[in-house]
Amino acid sequence: MTLAADRGLEWASSADRRGVAAEPRRSWASAQPFVVRRTPFNDASARAHMWAQLAGHYRRRVIAVDAAAALAVGGLVALWTTGLGPASVAVGVSLALVFVALVALVRGYETRELGDGPAEFQSILRAGAWLTGLLVTAEFLLGVGLTQVQLATGAPALVLVTIVGRYAHRRVLHRARAHGVAMMRTLVVGEPDDVARVVDDLGRAPYHGYQVAGACIPSLDGDVATDVPVLGAVADIPQVVADRAIDVVVLAGQPLGGDALRRLSWALDRVGAQLIVVPDIVEVAAPRLTVRPTAGLSLLEVEVGAPRRRLLVKAVIDRVVGTAALLLAAPVIGVAALTVRITSPGPAFYAQTRVGVDGRTFTLWKIRSMYTEADQLRKALLEHNEGAGPLFKMRHDPRVTPVGRVLRRFSLDELPQLVNVVRGEMSLVGPRPPLVEEVAGYPDPVHRRLRVKPGLTGLWQVSGRSDLSWEESVRLDLRYTDNWSVAMDLTILWKTARAVLRGSGAY
Repeated sequence: MTLAADRGLEWASSADRRGVAAEPRRSWASAQPFVVRRTPFNDASARAHMWAQLAGHYRRRVIAVDAAAALAVGGLVALWTTGLGPASVAVGVSLALVFVALVALVRGYETRELGDGPAEFQSILRAGAWLTGLLVTAEFLLGVGLTQVQLATGAPALVLVTIVGRYAHRRVLHRARAHGVAMMRTLVVGEPDDVARVVDDLGRAPYHGYQVAGACIPSLDGDVATDVPVLGAVADIPQVVADRAIDVVVLAGQPLGGDALRRLSWALDRVGAQLIVVPDIVEVAAPRLTVRPTAGLSLLEVEVGAPRRRLLVKAVIDRVVGTAALLLAAPVIGVAALTVRITSPGPAFYAQTRVGVDGRTFTLWKIRSMYTEADQLRKALLEHNEGAGPLFKMRHDPRVTPVGRVLRRFSLDELPQLVNVVRGEMSLVGPRPPLVEEVAGYPDPVHRRLRVKPGLTGLWQVSGRSDLSWEESVRLDLRYTDNWSVAMDLTILWKTARAVLRGSGAY
């Protein structure tokens, strides 16, 4: 599967591609006329590999993945119901067509949503919910012959298979973007410091598809502390967009006032580029933001606390999934505990006081991975600490037993914490549960991470675990505390398995 466009594709000049006329028109920033010149963007290799050329190919493959998943699951349901024959094929094809139509209705094939994991998964979940409703209605009104088991498992199975297919397909896109393919040429506008910050953030996440081609700053006398070239001043944005075949303009900070921003949007509409404004809000995810039109103004409301219904859903998931996981993990816990007990003196389990939600302490359970005198030896090893901030970590800790190294490598020593999850002291997903002495050394902002239950896994675990700096660990924990959602929890649980199998940062 390749993301490269067909070699036969022809590329018009940037002005022609976007339908920009060459005649004079009024400036977006003032009443002075200006002309967008037809200056072609001559990098043929870049043209053929830009997202604008590849998005249609990618979307068709996404539709094919969804249809194949629906056809497979629908065929199995039909075989279960009617056996092998024309009827089973007809049911599979019908289900595939209906499911693809439902995904399209919930806007799951829009180019701006493709390649974005949470957005893609949410569209699949919504389409699955609609499909469940349609199947129940069809059975009730038409009596199509579906059993309760089939109704209860058909749509969830289809959603699961589709998500796996979408994930595999999206990984192909992300690998291509890591090599500069299928990117959106991006112009960042703002003060030099704001431009540098946004360029750095976009550079750390190439899988989102933003390839910064340059910057426009208010004064050409300033320098941007990055390798990104300065292509002009703020007044030159439309011309730069046309000359450089820019797909996205990102406004960092507040380089433009309200009326100027409005005029810029008109100008970008003429040259066919997207406009993105980076609000001066730190670590606030999109689900927390709501635009409220009031008195001709667009008021941006920021959610300051999770609603009770979301807390209830999280609690139900923790108890149900935690109990099921504990039952499944019980044999593994038993074997690991027996191995620890046989290979080193001391108890199989290790209990430790940790700090939970709102500062309440609880007893955390782990399979013992260290020798029994580990706590006494810690003071003697402080000078060899490799951990960040108040954390104590050593890559080659002499207190860890040989069996403990294996347990830590695959996070098996953490499995008894499922008991804490079932008891409501922890959550499946959340910040790392800190020690009492660690909390005593927290600066004031870090106490915010105690507003949610600590988790068995979290952003810190899927982002590198002990390899992260203290500042990065705190930033991830605070990001989760402020922005958590059920969709985010499901995404983190999905990524946890990969992080555990890789064992990165586990020591």
